[in-house]
Amino acid sequence: MGTLITIKTYPDRTEAELVKGVLESKGIKAMVSADDAGGMNPALLWATGGVRLLVKKKDIQMATEVLESFSK
Repeated sequence: MGTLITIKTYPDRTEAELVKGVLESKGIKAMVSADDAGGMNPALLWATGGVRLLVKKKDIQMATEVLESFSK
């Protein structure tokens, strides 16, 4: 997938997956990364900093614009 950059961190996997879907609907490939034992232990997210939403470095500007319009 190339060089990936975290563009936002979420407190839970559900929200991160929802936003990933929004980005992908706009043609931006995205990935969700979380250290929660594969979803088996969501409590670990508190200790590990949450769920990261990653995009390719070249897509940062477009993804940021989509996130800004999505959160309004």
